[in-house]
Amino acid sequence: MNELIANVTWEKAAIAACIFLVILLLRKVMTTYVFKLILSLSRKAPTDLMTNILLAFEKPIRLLFVFIGLYAALRYLPFPADYNQIFLQLIRTLIIVHLSWGLFNLSASSSEVFTKIGEKLNVEVDDILLPFLSKLVRFAIVAMTLSIIADEWGYNVSGFVAGLGLGGLAFALAAQDSIGNFFGGVVIITEKPFTLGDWVKTPSVEGVVEDITFRSTKIRTFADSVVVVPNSTLANEPIENWAKMRKRQISFNLGVMYSTPKEKLERCVERLESYLRSREDIDKEILIVKFNEFNDSSLDIMLYFFTVPTAWLDYMEIKQEVNLKVLDILNEEEVTIAFPSRSIYMEKQADEMEIEQAMDVRDNEAK
Repeated sequence: MNELIANVTWEKAAIAACIFLVILLLRKVMTTYVFKLILSLSRKAPTDLMTNILLAFEKPIRLLFVFIGLYAALRYLPFPADYNQIFLQLIRTLIIVHLSWGLFNLSASSSEVFTKIGEKLNVEVDDILLPFLSKLVRFAIVAMTLSIIADEWGYNVSGFVAGLGLGGLAFALAAQDSIGNFFGGVVIITEKPFTLGDWVKTPSVEGVVEDITFRSTKIRTFADSVVVVPNSTLANEPIENWAKMRKRQISFNLGVMYSTPKEKLERCVERLESYLRSREDIDKEILIVKFNEFNDSSLDIMLYFFTVPTAWLDYMEIKQEVNLKVLDILNEEEVTIAFPSRSIYMEKQADEMEIEQAMDVRDNEAK
């Protein structure tokens, strides 16, 4: 080290510093002018793919120029050959890291890369597949980067992989739940029973899908809590996706009193059906208004129809308007809604009647 310091003169140190500053100046010119020019030209292209690539590699390139300048300055100084080899390995490692950094940014879920690949392969990339693919690709980028860096510094990566192969059986047995959840996630991704934001119902949970990861799916319930369901559980359960409704059902029985005349009952049925068919927000394909059955305490009119809007608030608004109109029609026709009732007829026993008659005779004689 003393010999090295002795060989480094002020002139060499100053030249090395100048080399470093020149490269930093070149970095400034490249990032301020050249990069912005290329970026502005790429934004005129019909697709944003090139713009996304440039933005993903912007920060890695800026920082990489600093390390390149430092490497060039150190190479000018009279270091021994062993040091130069170490410097070369360091700059290679930094280049690998910065390239991986750019690829990591490019594989974000907001990138257009997956969309363009999906268009080329005729694969639909939706809101649930995109984050899953992004996480998978990013994991692969990190794993490959670590493997390449380890190989660059002389570590036996193939031996490490072989060691993993020998312990693969034990690992699979220990992590079979995690593996099951992963493949459950793959099943959900490929079959697409739901997507982010869908309202789903399963035997174990009901709510809105917020996120899907390698292990689990997050569902926000209507009580505003978040339930984390393992993917293996979801993949083996029946899933009812309410967000896929094309129309929404309304069905109920309207009970009127037994004393209602036949003519008024028919008139109510006709008016109710006519009203429902006049509404544009009610589907006309299946619309049933019929005098359905003789119930225990009422004559039942069945109303069975579907609303065109499926959103919860719109559905409830239509249902309220229909209910209020039903009341208006019944009032106008002077038909009364029945309520549960029961008539009880009691018969007295013969002995009790004879005793009461004898008591009545005795009371009359006393008078």
